[in-house]
Amino acid sequence: MPSFDSRFARELPEMAIPWQGADFPDPAILVLDEELAADCGFDAAWLRGAGGVGLMTGSEPPAGTTAVAQAYAGHQFGGYSPRLGDGRALLVGEFTDKHGNLRDLHLKGSGRTPFARGGDGLAAVGPMLREFIVSRAMHALGIPTTRSLAVLTTGRMVRREENLPGAVLARVAASHLRVGSFQYARATGDRDLLKRLADQAIARHHPSAAESGEPYRRLFESVVRAQAALVAQWMLVGFIHGVMNTDNMTVSGETIDYGPCAFLDVFEPSTVYSSIDTGGRYAYGNQPPVAHWNLARLAEAMLPLFDDDEEKAVGLATESLNLFGPAYDEAWTNGMRRKLGLDDAVEAGDARKIAERLLVHMRDRRLDYTSTFRNLPAAVQDPEWLRDWRAMNPDVDALKRVNPIYIPRNHLVEEALGSGEIDDLMTAISDPFTERDGLERFAEPAPEGFGACYQTFCGT
Repeated sequence: MPSFDSRFARELPEMAIPWQGADFPDPAILVLDEELAADCGFDAAWLRGAGGVGLMTGSEPPAGTTAVAQAYAGHQFGGYSPRLGDGRALLVGEFTDKHGNLRDLHLKGSGRTPFARGGDGLAAVGPMLREFIVSRAMHALGIPTTRSLAVLTTGRMVRREENLPGAVLARVAASHLRVGSFQYARATGDRDLLKRLADQAIARHHPSAAESGEPYRRLFESVVRAQAALVAQWMLVGFIHGVMNTDNMTVSGETIDYGPCAFLDVFEPSTVYSSIDTGGRYAYGNQPPVAHWNLARLAEAMLPLFDDDEEKAVGLATESLNLFGPAYDEAWTNGMRRKLGLDDAVEAGDARKIAERLLVHMRDRRLDYTSTFRNLPAAVQDPEWLRDWRAMNPDVDALKRVNPIYIPRNHLVEEALGSGEIDDLMTAISDPFTERDGLERFAEPAPEGFGACYQTFCGT
């Protein structure tokens, strides 16, 4: 087992409440990512034993470490909450993986903490398996993401709309530093705490910022660029996060908190699957402007680190925040160029125009997003578009290397969660670009009418 440390708790004690996971009556591993376990330096056999189960439920933290519930604030659907924190989660600690990378081991559903705000602190099997499935898919697609090490059943029932079997998710991440972490530190009025938080973010994620004469502004700009690239990748693959609150945006640039997430079926920018997003704030097409809005909240939180003169600090923050639009546009356009099989000789403006024309065609014809890109040109029924695209000399073989055939389609995820049989789906999504015999149904679009009433839920 890798050695653990409690760096977050030690360096930022004002943002960490020592805590321990609940004692569950009959905890057992339901599913384990053995490849990730090996990458992290864990022995899979040990993880399946009593010691590993205790580690991954939070009842037996590593010797010499202190598991903590992390404090953070956040804007949830635009409304500010000054004290959120890990209401049903624990940071077990930090460890160094086999590649020398520092990672967090974090638990969801491990029991109530002082941040629980009246909640039961528990999680049900279904939402935890959803995170296991979708985070595996995102990793296989090459999208930065927190990763699911294991889902464990607890032997305790969880009351939601009905009684459901309880579970704990063991999650690995580059860190759990969030925009909401900075909002919390700023709200305390303690500039030293804010500085220590920023210093930890620089050391863990953006070390080049330390070499600058303006390290905290460079940190902010690094986060802006990382999030611009991340959200562009979401958009390119048709992923809808579903709950882009500021406490769900990482400083590292990893995707975090797969609650009411889903993938597009037919292409429609206004698509919302989340049952709690009644106003469509986090619709697929709104994700880039929401990311920009969230980053503006990070800028507000970091203002004291930019300059002692608030007016000057606001000017510097605004200038740095303005990097988001060009960074996002560049990442999206370059990604769309690859999805269309176009090489770098095609001007960015031309690539963007041909891509936008295709998206209009897909929306008007209600074409399946993933299948259309994978099956270009056969899926497109616009002769003029096809003529102009072919004039750009696309490489059809190249586009198949970047357009997945298998994603965790919503109807397949629901089927897997309902039956508890996830192995075939995991096999497909773990190698999303390679077509394989026997997996044909995992490449098929949703049944007619499925998306009309489909909803996802956050699980709390």
